[in-house]
Amino acid sequence: MDSDRIIQRLKELKQEALALYSHFHVAAIIETDSGEQYTGVNIESSSYGLTICAERVAVFKALSEGQRRFRRIYIMSDGGKPCPPCGACRQVLMDFAPDIEVVMIAESGEVKTSPLKELLPYAFDNKRLNS
Repeated sequence: MDSDRIIQRLKELKQEALALYSHFHVAAIIETDSGEQYTGVNIESSSYGLTICAERVAVFKALSEGQRRFRRIYIMSDGGKPCPPCGACRQVLMDFAPDIEVVMIAESGEVKTSPLKELLPYAFDNKRLNS
């Protein structure tokens, strides 16, 4: 999918976010190695700890459909600059997609791209559990 279509799709998705408390809307699209895409938006709860980020919604949707290999994740949020995933999302991505490319896009079209491993150096992973 070309970048203009990704940006438009993320803008549309962001409108579906349920950011009832923070008013910070986030949308994500995770892409599998085969090119399939799964979407997510942030969904907030009045019990803040039960809130879930767009990135994890997209990852969990893909995983629940049997997907296991991922190429990249696109993220767009409110604000004028590209926004990276939070720490919890970085950990989930590390657990299920350690080699993923993270593409952070501002509504203006500004893009920052990074391998996940650069966003979460010295990550805790399943190797630590087995050592």
